[in-house]
Amino acid sequence: MRIASIVSILAIGALASPAMAVDEVVKYKIQGGIATGKASTRDQIKDDIALYFGKQKTPAVVKKIWEGDSTQTSGRRSPQERCETAFASAIVEGGGRRMSTAVRAHEAGTAGLGTRIDAYDWSSLSTHLDAHGWAIFEKLLTADECETIAGLYDDDGRFRSHVVMARHGFGRGEYKYFTYPLPDIVADLRRAIYPNLAPIANRWNASMGIDVRYPDAHADFIARCHKAGQTRPTPLLLQYAAGDYNALHQDLYGEHVFPLQLTILLSEPEKDFTGGEFVLTEQRPRMQSRAEVVPLRRGDAVVFAVHHRPVQGTRGTYRVNLRHGVSRLRSGHRHTVGVIFHDAK
Repeated sequence: MRIASIVSILAIGALASPAMAVDEVVKYKIQGGIATGKASTRDQIKDDIALYFGKQKTPAVVKKIWEGDSTQTSGRRSPQERCETAFASAIVEGGGRRMSTAVRAHEAGTAGLGTRIDAYDWSSLSTHLDAHGWAIFEKLLTADECETIAGLYDDDGRFRSHVVMARHGFGRGEYKYFTYPLPDIVADLRRAIYPNLAPIANRWNASMGIDVRYPDAHADFIARCHKAGQTRPTPLLLQYAAGDYNALHQDLYGEHVFPLQLTILLSEPEKDFTGGEFVLTEQRPRMQSRAEVVPLRRGDAVVFAVHHRPVQGTRGTYRVNLRHGVSRLRSGHRHTVGVIFHDAK
């Protein structure tokens, strides 16, 4: 696991003054903070460390080594100079040269997960979901986040169940269901993406004549699941080797089903594996079924219909039944994480 080696350094850049009633969040290039420090400080850090100011959302902080408030710095220096000085102090006071072997910085310019999710064009995603039953979030996760999640697979304490697909006729390969509490990043994905999908789910149900409606917050929907006895978490981590595949299926688990779910590819096609495409099929009334391969790169996510979706026909709206699976891997190893928003009985 690489989680333990990730350290975030936060310089708090509050720019309040007598003329300002609120704080202002400003981003500055890290090079200024590096240059502010002594030559020995510049030698101790790399230029790919991500710097976050004020209340900016950050990746999960595994270990806090120092926190500084730039408003405490005296003199007439600019807010940027104060923040840069605070950063240089963080490097020195946070461990000096010893940090150079202990810190793996986040990718430069990487926004926090919530910020990334908010930045997507949700109107376009909604339109694509309506038209095709799926949509792609490009680069939802960073390479480091993908590797960190995939690395959890061998930590059995993280999981409630281990399924070998061949034993149940599900295909070949294996997967494990996470237990509560979920890993922070998985819980954050559930919590942050759900509010954007709930309006789409409610619109779909209304158009299909389904009375069920979904609350704005994921916690409220999970409370509904738990009240009905669906208390087991459903997010899962899947692992495939050469020759493995996942047969077409639907992830239902109980009475309460959120109609959209998410799959994130954690491995790099053509580098880590070949084959292993994500496949969706639609079973349309009085028509042949249609299959579609969804192109994904590492860190990309596909959101898709769990069971059925509405389609507008000449005589009104009808339901299309969907299933999803993974084609046979020709070589290598493939990891994905599935984010399902309802829990299981």
